[in-house]
Amino acid sequence: MARFSPLRFFAARPYLISLILVVLLSFWLGMGMLKAEEPSVENKVEEIPLAKVAYTKFEAESTHKPVDLYGRTAPDKQAKLGAEIAGKIVQLKVKKGDVVKQGQVIAFIDKGDLEIQLQRAQAMLKVKEKEFKAAQSLKSKGLQGEVAFTNAQAGLVEAKAMVSNARIALRNTSVSAPFSGIVDHLFIEKGDFVGVGDPVATLLDLGQIIIEADISERHIQDLVLNQEAKVRFINGQEAVGKVRYISRVSSTATNTFPIEIEMANPEQKIPAGISAEVSLNLQDQLAIKVTPAMLALDEAGNLGVKTLEGEVIEFVPIQLVKAEQDGVWLSGLGESVKIVTTGQGFVRDGDRVIAVEQN
Repeated sequence: MARFSPLRFFAARPYLISLILVVLLSFWLGMGMLKAEEPSVENKVEEIPLAKVAYTKFEAESTHKPVDLYGRTAPDKQAKLGAEIAGKIVQLKVKKGDVVKQGQVIAFIDKGDLEIQLQRAQAMLKVKEKEFKAAQSLKSKGLQGEVAFTNAQAGLVEAKAMVSNARIALRNTSVSAPFSGIVDHLFIEKGDFVGVGDPVATLLDLGQIIIEADISERHIQDLVLNQEAKVRFINGQEAVGKVRYISRVSSTATNTFPIEIEMANPEQKIPAGISAEVSLNLQDQLAIKVTPAMLALDEAGNLGVKTLEGEVIEFVPIQLVKAEQDGVWLSGLGESVKIVTTGQGFVRDGDRVIAVEQN
């Protein structure tokens, strides 16, 4: 009978070796888990120390929310003067760019026979006046009928109208400035023939300058007439004006409302047609002024400030009213608020902290 050999037995059955190794490894791991000590419930969890922050108490103040607009300057008055009678230009009294006073003559049109027409109308008026007086005297004595008297009265009225028309025609031979201003353009030269209504000159009044701008429908109801406006021109010059006109009909293309800002223009130095920036203050509201260093971001990336409610941090998104060089004005924080000014970068919304007031 052959002798039993363990080596030969396992060599013929290698899977048994793998099975035994797996059983031994499982047994060893099981023994280790049994021997592992469970953490004692009685062991105290180590407490994380609270962060220490400093805060400042702010009181809200009444301030304006500004709106910035862009516009262009325009003259306060602009008139295109035309001829009121046909004729030849016999004399020009001004040049393009001259400053003229109200009533100053710009050009003369040939009078023709208008002076003779006036003299004839005046002579006819004298005749009609005598005829009317005679008819009136006869009527009072009962020697003239009502029809004859009425004809004499109508003749007198017609004669007066002829004199008035002749005087007006004679006066219209001189083209005068309706207001003081600058002759911006001349359409005529000496010797030109003009008809009734033909352009003679363009007159601008730059004693007062107008800034024409457009404001959005969100802000139109916050504006009032005569409200102060700060104006800044493209060359850096600054001035103060007032709102003189607010349109009540919006543009269908832009949904904005035209407005006009009026301001003084000493010596008429500011020309028409240049760009200008207008700053207007809207309604009053309570706001708190903080420095940019107090602003923080929450986990969603919203910009705001970290405030204190008791000993708990509360993140409040900001509502910007206006920005200045030394800080920003924020609304929506109430009349009084404690804002974390030191250590806000180490705490989050909902954290409990040790807070001390910063002097």
